[in-house]
Amino acid sequence: MILKGQIRKAVSGFYYVYAQGETFQTRGRGNFRKRNITPLVGDEVFFESENAAEGYVLEVLPRHNELVRPPVANVDLGVVVMSMVEPDFSFNLLDRFLVTLEHKKIQPVIYLTKVDLVPQAQQARILEVKKIYEAIGYAVLYTDADKQIGATAELETFFADRLTVFMGQSGAGKSTLLNKISPALKLATAEISESLGRGKHTTRHVELLPLYGGLVADTPGFSAIDFLEMTAVELSKQFPEFVAASPQCKFRECMHHKEPDCAVKQQVATGEIAASRYDHYLKFLMEIENRRPMYKKNKKNR
Repeated sequence: MILKGQIRKAVSGFYYVYAQGETFQTRGRGNFRKRNITPLVGDEVFFESENAAEGYVLEVLPRHNELVRPPVANVDLGVVVMSMVEPDFSFNLLDRFLVTLEHKKIQPVIYLTKVDLVPQAQQARILEVKKIYEAIGYAVLYTDADKQIGATAELETFFADRLTVFMGQSGAGKSTLLNKISPALKLATAEISESLGRGKHTTRHVELLPLYGGLVADTPGFSAIDFLEMTAVELSKQFPEFVAASPQCKFRECMHHKEPDCAVKQQVATGEIAASRYDHYLKFLMEIENRRPMYKKNKKNR
């Protein structure tokens, strides 16, 4: 019997496909390796199965996007979980996540954790983050003493009819956050490593969890993102405020770096575009321009 379904978990070479209200344990077709095809969680697939314990994925349908870290396909929403302390908040890391999501056509939502642990003298930084990123158009969620509704309740409104991925550095509290949203999940959490100043990985595989009318993936945290799939020309297009300003640039394909009469640089000078965002753009641009050429095989549904 050939069915169409969605891979919702992948563990040790097994793909758990959801179809017709039940989950089927399957393996990949024998020739997938020769064809350089690796099914991912989130993939829509055709599979063959006579019972729920045995089956084979026959075909992986075209994806509209995929992430390498975490390995998930067809993502609609990315919740970037950023800790304000332990580990300390990083504007650079947040912008790396946002640029990656924009490049993959994934809507970002920023969720700040451990706000209650921020010393009184540093409270202004929370408002700074909110001001910068809400001005760009991103949702910035967190809970403080003045809020009448918790940020988790606000976050839940984004889930319906979407595949959502949680991402952020280890120890930021992704699994803790999902446990608050749905205590029945009982996802494993770990304390911050005192010697390293960062969290321990607690999520070992990717699984899609039905929540609030959508699917949510709890994924391993990571603290470094390399722009291996992005060109220098593409980079500026992943900054929405740059895209909005660029029609006023003198040159149509302005790189917002050394060109004269650049509207982006003008708005940075006037404060309309955050200087931190522009500084990070220049750093990312240098990384892309200085990286070694990549030689890789063409892969279908990598």
